[in-house]
Amino acid sequence: MASVDVDSIKSELDMFDIACDDEMVLEKMMEQCMCHRLQGDGIVLEWVAFSTTKGGLKLNLDTLEKFEHEVLNKKIKDVNSLHDLIKAEEEEEDLLDSYSTPAKGSQKRALTTPDHPRSKRGSSVMPSPRQLLSPTSFSPSVTPSQKYSSRGARGEVVSTFGKVQGTQWTRQRARGHVRVELLGGTEESLVSSYKFMFQRLRDVRNVLTEKIDELGEELRSHFNIEEFSPVSQPAQDSVTVLGQVCCDSNGKLNAHSALLEAGQEYGGRQVPLDLSELREFSLFPGQVVAMEGMNTTGRKFVASKLYEGVPLPFYCANEPTEDMGEDVEPSMVMVACGPYTPSDSLSYDPLLDLINVVARDRPDVCILLGPFVDAKHEQIEKCQLTETFEAVFSRCVDSIVEGTRGVGCRLVFVPSLRDVHHHFIYPQPPFTLPDLSREDTERVSLVSDPCTLLIGGVTFGLTSMDIVFHMGAEEISSVSGSDRFTRILKHMLTQRSYYPLYPPAEEVNLDYERFQTHGQMPLSPDVLIVPSELRYFIKDVVGCVCINPGRLTKGQVGGTYGRLLVQQRPSLAEGKRQNPCVACQVVKI
Repeated sequence: MASVDVDSIKSELDMFDIACDDEMVLEKMMEQCMCHRLQGDGIVLEWVAFSTTKGGLKLNLDTLEKFEHEVLNKKIKDVNSLHDLIKAEEEEEDLLDSYSTPAKGSQKRALTTPDHPRSKRGSSVMPSPRQLLSPTSFSPSVTPSQKYSSRGARGEVVSTFGKVQGTQWTRQRARGHVRVELLGGTEESLVSSYKFMFQRLRDVRNVLTEKIDELGEELRSHFNIEEFSPVSQPAQDSVTVLGQVCCDSNGKLNAHSALLEAGQEYGGRQVPLDLSELREFSLFPGQVVAMEGMNTTGRKFVASKLYEGVPLPFYCANEPTEDMGEDVEPSMVMVACGPYTPSDSLSYDPLLDLINVVARDRPDVCILLGPFVDAKHEQIEKCQLTETFEAVFSRCVDSIVEGTRGVGCRLVFVPSLRDVHHHFIYPQPPFTLPDLSREDTERVSLVSDPCTLLIGGVTFGLTSMDIVFHMGAEEISSVSGSDRFTRILKHMLTQRSYYPLYPPAEEVNLDYERFQTHGQMPLSPDVLIVPSELRYFIKDVVGCVCINPGRLTKGQVGGTYGRLLVQQRPSLAEGKRQNPCVACQVVKI
């Protein structure tokens, strides 16, 4: 699906003489486009038809919620029922074919038995020499994407943070000695695969309860709250309660469906929330909050004050290192997120172009996030590869390692749930590359998703999960003067989690016991990298530089990647901190 932006939706509305200057309304329509796979003209046509049948509704957030409930969600159900019907017909056809004899000259049907079932991912294994990627490496019948090869604005800088000279982005050689290590070491990090799909509802409940208790204690000490009261206990005076925000149904959260669920220590009950007296609020399902208000009947809590979460402290080196100081050259970190192929071709031309950029700019560290073999690619879904998924991934990695060997930069590989060959679980264990040579192993780091890295004394928080998109579809707010991206990123930092949303999106398979150990932030990172399908951005949120570098490909055209200059620096004065991210850019591939 082609990318959708606010400007295209606004232009479509103008064609129908629908005036809309509310940025929140336009962002909401863009999110609906992403969630329901619509183009800008498509959602406007649907809205015009809906509003006309309702007597000419005015375009606002409330009517958009009604529009999504009555029109868009119904379309999803219709599509799902159609898919089920097609699937049933295909299964019936397979059953009939199993009793028939193939005609002479036809392709021989693969033998299928209960012990040897036909694999849905089946593909023949074709050994091939390890070489750099080329447009016809994987399937000779596939041609390179014409739209990608004819793209314009290559190398254009589309977003900037900080000010540096242009020459600092291109180097004669990488520094080579920049250390990349897991914060806390391998003992506290996810470094190997684990068994999943064994969690019990009781264990999930225990994890959520511990989260409420832990964040509640931080809120109590930070805001000097004497004690929390049970949410369902009737009280004629103002009280302060603690709990987790949730929704009263399977639909999306709104101001009228919000509930507050207390931990076991405070009764574990759910009470409806009345948010009408809150001047400003930003809430999402799974958020742990403290609220002050009244509950005279025990059946509804009328909130008058909201206590937001408190972020963790930043990393502070125990001893100064040789990289600290203004006269030391900053380290350059490049970051890119898959997919690395256009949607209409299996050629890895974008990855080849990225390797050329690495060879030209010579960064000290290059962080590559999945998917490398995208499960959402149409041709991969249809199994049109001539190799196994594991072989394709191995060739990708070999090509990256070989193409950057003379550069001297460190490589960091982060998996994604969309990597079709890897474990479909979050937190996700790192890739395994047993064929790497000892020399390459020293400069290649395989990390989990999510993880917190220490790169040259600067902390990086990484996750390939599209948490910005998932939370953007669920968050409700009544805040003036702030954009949704900033609010979501602040929620991540104050909730101290790489994925604070509960329940998670349907496409996320989350193991809560592992997530409690490996999915929480051990501290506030200096740099937070959160790739998303939504528009790229660079933002300074409560002292943390947050970057969405975009994806290397956006449908059939080229996307973007990010590059940063970071430098570990001492504090200017006691109580003051200077972010080690000197500058950051998002660049078109």
